[in-house]
Amino acid sequence: MEEKILSAKVRDALRLCDTTGMFKAVGFLSADEVSFVLNMPELKNKKHSFFGGFDNAERVFFIALPDWLDSPEETGVIDAFTFTYRSCDKLSHRDFLGTLMSFGITRESVGDILCEEGRTVIFISSNVSSYVLSQCDKVGGVGVKVTPGFSLPLPGFSKLGDFSATIASLRLDCIVAALLNTSREKAKAIILDKRVSVNSVVADKFTLCPSEFASISVKGVGKFILDGAGEVTKKGRIILNYKKYV
Repeated sequence: MEEKILSAKVRDALRLCDTTGMFKAVGFLSADEVSFVLNMPELKNKKHSFFGGFDNAERVFFIALPDWLDSPEETGVIDAFTFTYRSCDKLSHRDFLGTLMSFGITRESVGDILCEEGRTVIFISSNVSSYVLSQCDKVGGVGVKVTPGFSLPLPGFSKLGDFSATIASLRLDCIVAALLNTSREKAKAIILDKRVSVNSVVADKFTLCPSEFASISVKGVGKFILDGAGEVTKKGRIILNYKKYV
């Protein structure tokens, strides 16, 4: 979505929320778009949330919230569907997105697409969900069964391993270098290339110090969840605990 259009939609959502006392949503947004919205001065002192249907979602709605509403889940703007098929039929993110686009559904109406063998969970804007449920019986030429909702664990989130590393400081470049087992210079380059997101927001400063329990995603690598900073070693290095989806 172009920045001018996105900016106008967010401003309209905030204005309508103020005048009607009802929530207003804009989405789904990419991590780059979330970062842009967060820098809008209009958000100051305005109640809002970013929500993608589940914790750590990459694509999320911006939701302007009235004072009486605290949970974005109560807005009902997102529906989830589970697609099941034979495990031998290898369907990908591209297959599902292409099928949805062929229905005339825009990218802004489609959230995260989580695939595994025999099962894919997709988060979709509620205003097009009934159409998807009634029309989608094949994806990539493969027959699929579509059911509302999803069961845990979500695809790609079933194996969560515990790890630890020692770092010089809690700066993002040090953390990313440890997570990727690479040098700080390479970590800085990855961050400046806007490939790192912290809590679903693209990070563009390697000097950022995320919270000790932040979620960190690196494009093309995977997702990590920081699990607190532990003891300091005799050499003055910090023991960083984290979880990684493997």
